[in-house]
This record gives sequence, structure tokens and C-alpha cells, in this order.
Amino acid sequence: MSTCVFIQIRCRPGTTYDVAEAIALREIHSELFSTSGDYDLLMKLYIPAGADVGKYINENLLDIAGIERSLTTMTFKVF
Repeated sequence: MSTCVFIQIRCRPGTTYDVAEAIALREIHSELFSTSGDYDLLMKLYIPAGADVGKYINENLLDIAGIERSLTTMTFKVF
């Protein structure tokens, strides 16, 4: 069973659309939203079963140019 995580992404000024496009082209997200506040994007992502969450995010998302910071929220149980 895959693990659902939500990742908030802060982009360097002026790069939000480029970052969003790069994420979309990788086709790793379930949903991707533009947000207001401390972070620019909110992404829902399913980590494949057996994959290390941190390693998967680092290798598949955080190497995108323009990402300044991220905050990952793990999920555990559906109600």
C-alpha cells in the first residue's frame, strides 16, 4: 500500500510557475495547488509501497530548480 504525503513547497521569487510545470512534467503528483501564505505550492503525493519517503522525495522532487524549501506532512489513517 502506498503512503500519502502532502508537501508544501516554497519557491524562489518568480519561479513558482516554472516549478509547478517541472512537477507536472514528472507526473509524480496526485494533486498540485497554488497557495497563499508561507508556501507557494501544495502537492499531494503517493509514495510507492516499500520506498523510503525521504529518499523518494529528495530524488524525485527536491532536485527541481527553484525550490527553496519544503514541508512534508505524513498521513497515517483514513477516517
